[in-house]
Amino acid sequence: MVTRIDGPRVAAKSRTTKQLIVFLHGYGADGNDLIAIAQQWQNVLPDTTFVSPHAPEICALAPQARQWFPLGFPLSEDDPEAHWAGLEKARPVLDAFLDAELKRYGLSDANLLLVGFSQGTMLALHAGLRRPQAPAGILGYSGMLVGPEHLASAPARLVNGQRPPILLIHGSQDDVISAEAMFVAADQLAEAEIPCQWHLSTGIGHGIDGGGLQHGAFFALQSLKIKRPNAAV
Repeated sequence: MVTRIDGPRVAAKSRTTKQLIVFLHGYGADGNDLIAIAQQWQNVLPDTTFVSPHAPEICALAPQARQWFPLGFPLSEDDPEAHWAGLEKARPVLDAFLDAELKRYGLSDANLLLVGFSQGTMLALHAGLRRPQAPAGILGYSGMLVGPEHLASAPARLVNGQRPPILLIHGSQDDVISAEAMFVAADQLAEAEIPCQWHLSTGIGHGIDGGGLQHGAFFALQSLKIKRPNAAV
């Protein structure tokens, strides 16, 4: 039986849900960590419902928080195969949650945007590229790509047969996951013919700044094919 997850939500400002954005938090946090982004985006995404599920496992290093799978530190010395195994274990949990949420609102993956931070970015890329139908887009902050050698077998496609668009955003001063991970991931995705944009937030550590949020909101509008409103992000 697949573990069920849930977390905080922000309902569509218009009260009519036409799109769904799912936030995937980082290691040692929970769904409350990212849901505040919804408050900043909902003016330009008024028909979007936002949800930020808590990861299924208690965090090994912070019992009051959650993890999608175990991690060792520093990550540069951790076992990539363990990351892959952890992602494979977490993927069906996330897929079941996404399927239920899309059914709840009568939507398809074409109306879904995955947004990850750190470990959540690892999962967003891993699961998003392996959905039966790809989400409209994948936005990853401060993360990394696990298992690039498996990208050729990642089946997810949009309804038009193309790969889903990806935007990676990273702080130049990140001392948890180096910004180099973003450039490596972008190159690996390009080699697999998966389109990927990137943005480097100058002077930012392992976090998200205002510029990163703005780029993310514009990517959401573009991916979900929403006409850009006049409201400020």
